Amino acid sequence: MGGSTIDPGAVEPEFLLFVQHGWADDNQAVLSLAKRLVTDITPVVAPDLGFIQTWLKIDPLIDAVETIAAAHLTPYPQTPIRIVGHSMGGLIWLEVLHRHPEWWSRVHSLVLIGSPVGGSDLSRLIDPWQLGIGIAADLGVSRVHLAESIAQKIPTLIIAGDVGQGTDGTVPIACMRFANAQYVCLPGVSHSALRNHLDVAATIRDFWVDTTIGETILDNDIIRRLRATPGMTDGHCGDFDQAAIAMTLANGGTIRTWRNWFGMDYAFLTSPEGECLYAGYVGWFHAQDLREALEDIKGAYAITPSENCGATRLGG
Repeated sequence: MGGSTIDPGAVEPEFLLFVQHGWADDNQAVLSLAKRLVTDITPVVAPDLGFIQTWLKIDPLIDAVETIAAAHLTPYPQTPIRIVGHSMGGLIWLEVLHRHPEWWSRVHSLVLIGSPVGGSDLSRLIDPWQLGIGIAADLGVSRVHLAESIAQKIPTLIIAGDVGQGTDGTVPIACMRFANAQYVCLPGVSHSALRNHLDVAATIRDFWVDTTIGETILDNDIIRRLRATPGMTDGHCGDFDQAAIAMTLANGGTIRTWRNWFGMDYAFLTSPEGECLYAGYVGWFHAQDLREALEDIKGAYAITPSENCGATRLGG
């Protein structure tokens, strides 16, 4: 697996840069992105995991990146590292860092570009019964808890694209967001274009200088409760306008619900200003789980139970 430009015999550099491509891709686009970020004297490690292999299972890919990273870290035990992962590449690095907390103190920053941390909705549509169909089974898994714990210790930036309706065309924005990270959204930039875009490179360079740029994503208990609902899949806000208000929250925000033609029940959380903050959906088998989650949220956050009588009716 190629992509490394590191020279083990060179003088110890200021930092090592690890960049990782995603699903159905090779390392050429992320290598081009790396060239926008660093000079020729900065060691860049960009493993090419193989186009076909990215369609199979994620564990061998994690193993490969872990092995390559360890080999390149050994010659430079004191050198800081910077990590950039596109899509599945970001998920791979979350797993690698989870395996190696002893590396965390060396990580200057972690940048996740269009990564479906909450679990890819496309993958869950491919494998709705969780039968283990290829890479879809792995990409449909939520890694929010893992990402949040890492972001508590390592400066983490989420870069999202938005081509409309709260998605980059492949991954919903809601799926990329998690607490403790910084967040920057680039309007009009698609998932594929995020791999090597001038604005992405500029944002990463800015983050390396100031790790507080962008929006700080704070922990939101309502989003956490919705995400914890069995069968919940992070979605996009494209159908937000069709949803009916299920309850009004004490802060002036709302939770809205909607059922699509396929019987999927959606829940949308809005801000007091009416902005869609989160969208997610469950299938038929988990409709009752969503009802129960909404009842719990109503009891904890709605204005009063009497004012929200019947508020958790799904559909509409």
